[in-house]
Amino acid sequence: MIDAPNAHRRTRLVFVRGLELTARLGIHPHEKASPQTIVVGVELEVYDESAPEGIGPDALERVVDYQAVVHAARGVVATGHVLLVETLAETIAAAALQDPRVAVARVTVEKPDAFPDVRSVGVVIERTRV
Repeated sequence: MIDAPNAHRRTRLVFVRGLELTARLGIHPHEKASPQTIVVGVELEVYDESAPEGIGPDALERVVDYQAVVHAARGVVATGHVLLVETLAETIAAAALQDPRVAVARVTVEKPDAFPDVRSVGVVIERTRV
């Protein structure tokens, strides 16, 4: 489970919070007819080669780039209609786990407009490197 960076496990936490996207998502006819706003969150437990002893080189290639995580999530959403928020979250997690430094991916997908009297509904999934 991802809770925080962990020096003893040599990991850091890379995250994207509140990524608002327009997605074709859902099982109901009105959801299939038009896109809706979703909010995506991603947390990645990432191997940190410098932990716990020091500071690594100040170079982008040594870290998981959160810009790449955002682009990957956007790319997954752009592939077309998905029936289940679970499937969308699992696909985003699988994309993040393509980077061998990512040990665990936790993805949240929220539908803020699903019900007029509810702030948000959705799912949180967690996947690990096999």
